Amino acid sequence: MSTLRGFIIAAIVTGLAAVGILMMVPRETPSTPRIDVADPASPAQEQIVRSAPAFDIVRVDPDGTAIIAGRAEPGSDVALMMGDKVLGMVPAGADGTWSMIISTPLPVGDLELHLLATTTEGQSIKSKHVVLISILPSRARLPLVVLGSPGGASRVLQDPDHKPSDGPLVLETIDYDRTGGVIFAGQAEAGLKVRVLSDGQLVGETRADENGRWVIVSREPLSVGVHQLQVDQIEASGRISAVLALPFERADPVHVAGAAAGSVIVQPGNSLWRIARRLYGQGWQYTVIYSANQDQIRNPDLIYPGQVFAVPAKESTDQG
Repeated sequence: MSTLRGFIIAAIVTGLAAVGILMMVPRETPSTPRIDVADPASPAQEQIVRSAPAFDIVRVDPDGTAIIAGRAEPGSDVALMMGDKVLGMVPAGADGTWSMIISTPLPVGDLELHLLATTTEGQSIKSKHVVLISILPSRARLPLVVLGSPGGASRVLQDPDHKPSDGPLVLETIDYDRTGGVIFAGQAEAGLKVRVLSDGQLVGETRADENGRWVIVSREPLSVGVHQLQVDQIEASGRISAVLALPFERADPVHVAGAAAGSVIVQPGNSLWRIARRLYGQGWQYTVIYSANQDQIRNPDLIYPGQVFAVPAKESTDQG
């Protein structure tokens, strides 16, 4: 009996010792990865920090007042800049959208504007695009407004002139990229295929996006000289529903790359007089442009889209 009692006591002591050991060992919990939202190395945070402010809407009245809207990092302060001058500043909302009214008229002439956003962390970010505005000295008509992208297609945001079009199909701009390739951009019916041909050979094709915007980059650099350009809008059935046809002169890439400030790339629908009026506000001064570019202009009443012209300094109005 005493032996049994000793065995039971030993078993109880052993059990209590095991419980004590278990209580002394900390319980291991599954490790949960910790994400520090403030960690600058986090991909999501890096994407937010690097987001640049952007223009969405630019409307400029003939008197130079404007309404401008766009997107930026939520909570950042967005400044509209002309060189180093601040034209206006507004905060971006929680959704990143912002808008501002420029009540002080913009100056006449050719202007280049960009955005500069200051984040809540104090980081300054410049917009990737610029806005080019041409306001006539007379302020008598709607200014030209173009959204420019380095090495990319320009986009006409406000156009005082009509471009060649066939219903919804429009060729808006022709740009030259840094490699000498040609970029065509315009509008068509949303979702439809658009193709560009030069001298009957396919240059490229794409589909207009949900807003009707299309951009085509030439597959191969076009040869220097005059080409017959054709733009087709094609329905899902394969039927061509709209066609544009116009001459296009491919300028020398070396000439384009070295184009100085004040040079102009002729847009579809322009005449020499229109270019002169756009730059100077006086159509009769087109002879000045002709004199500066006699090697390119064969007829002052006929110039091809795509030609690049140097624009000399404006002559005094009491000359000639």
